[in-house]
Amino acid sequence: MATGKHSLPVKNVLADIRKELDAHLGERIRVKANRGRNKVVERQGILEQTYNNIFVVKLDQESDSFRRVSYSYSDVLTESVEVLVRCQHGESRVHTSNR
Repeated sequence: MATGKHSLPVKNVLADIRKELDAHLGERIRVKANRGRNKVVERQGILEQTYNNIFVVKLDQESDSFRRVSYSYSDVLTESVEVLVRCQHGESRVHTSNR
């Protein structure tokens, strides 16, 4: 299992990301996914469900032809995917580590 200096094992960090997302089930989120070559896809919807390795977002119908998309927690960890949760003061980012 990969670990870095002063960091938790990756498995624990992925579990922490899932726990943080679990706290926002049913809430509106915005997801920015880096698709390479300077292409970023941004989608909005409701955080519908979390599973062992992925989380599912039910997309706003007007903005996308897909109804649901899924992303992995490792994508959040590597910052290929950024998850922003709506809150009282705007948006807050789902943390990728214990900084």
